[in-house]
Amino acid sequence: MTVIEVAAGLIHRDGRYLIARRKAGVHLAGYWEFPGGKREAGETLEECLQRELREELNVRVDIPVPYRIVRHEYPEKVVELHFFRCVIESGEAEALECAELRWVLPEEFSQFEFPPADGVILEALQRDARMESR
Repeated sequence: MTVIEVAAGLIHRDGRYLIARRKAGVHLAGYWEFPGGKREAGETLEECLQRELREELNVRVDIPVPYRIVRHEYPEKVVELHFFRCVIESGEAEALECAELRWVLPEEFSQFEFPPADGVILEALQRDARMESR
């Protein structure tokens, strides 16, 4: 089965993370996710993330810092998600390629439906937030 490499941005501001709701008619429509997209031939994962965030949100981010890699097998494909921490350098996030955007606290993640592959990241970010608040 083909492995699809995806770069996703953990965009952080004032204790909140930016999440995006997937448009109708796409794989996992209606689910919330961390913005990003598929890597194209010839680009690094960092370049992929920076391009995707420009296209989807109209923002420029700083140099993405690797956070975690999650491999998830769906019935029809295998996705390898590369999560990066990053901060918006310029622009204000707009929902260009998604249905909706929200800035949420880690403890609010459970109020949103995320794809199964994101579970380990949601738990890690919640754990990080608890550690930082001590």
